[in-house]
Amino acid sequence: MPTLICGSLAFDTIMVFPDRFKNYILPDQIHILNVCFVNPELRREFGGCAGNIAYNLKLLGGDPLPMGTVGKDFADYRERLVTLGISDEHILEIPELYSAQCSITTDQDNNQITAFHPGAMGEAHRNKIANAKGISLGIVAPDGRDAMIQHGHDFAAENIPFMFDPGQNLPLFSKEELMTFLDQATWCVMNDYESQLMMNTTGESINTLAKQVDALIVTRGGEGSVIYTHGDEIEIPTVNVDNAVDPTGCGDAYRAGLLLGLERGWDWQTSGRVGSLIGAIKVQQEGTQNHQCTVDEFGRLYEIHFKNRPPFALPD
Repeated sequence: MPTLICGSLAFDTIMVFPDRFKNYILPDQIHILNVCFVNPELRREFGGCAGNIAYNLKLLGGDPLPMGTVGKDFADYRERLVTLGISDEHILEIPELYSAQCSITTDQDNNQITAFHPGAMGEAHRNKIANAKGISLGIVAPDGRDAMIQHGHDFAAENIPFMFDPGQNLPLFSKEELMTFLDQATWCVMNDYESQLMMNTTGESINTLAKQVDALIVTRGGEGSVIYTHGDEIEIPTVNVDNAVDPTGCGDAYRAGLLLGLERGWDWQTSGRVGSLIGAIKVQQEGTQNHQCTVDEFGRLYEIHFKNRPPFALPD
């Protein structure tokens, strides 16, 4: 059964700054910040949380079903999804708008500055969870604010387990709204910065927040991730690589690994390791949807890095 992926579908403009932001930003002058980063490298990529998660889940042999709203410029992206075997059934075009656009600049320390134009994403509440038939689970990833609230409510009303992924939209929600999301969701995933912001906004500790869901997952970049579930803390190691190129989209790749594990009924340690490995594969390639790996190749890498048999069968 497919996994419904609610979130943005966007075009990413990715630039690389050949220095460090900290060398150009004066902390004591932040209130009058006026800087320009000259970026010799520029690429335009297919992106958005829903698109990235769907791409990685399909790569791993999963069954993604993205749901989002796009604009009049989406034709090439739609064609690519269909070519990859990813359904566009629940991708609604708003012809008077442009698709969401994200501009990301990464420095030599892998710090990022992002600017985002929501475009058609702001109409994502037009999509209804009830229209997606036969789904087993879902995720509410960063999307239009109204859409995230509506889709969380709709998943709960349909008794469909879902993962709450507030991402960069976390500041848009009040304490009450965030606690409602946790009450509705079965799982929650955040990076370490978002987890701190969640604690600050709600006034609750990470352990208290974890008790609201079956599992709360916090990713920590190069330090791996931790999964809080039923009083346990499961440490997931990072997969070290020698040629980290672009961290953009690694979090979405990790989430695809978690969703695949939920699709297949794996334990959290296995699911987290799958997420960690697909994130490591992604970081070695520029862009969010350009990395390639067959299921067989992935299984062999899993065996090499974790010294365990992969959770899916390999050919003899």
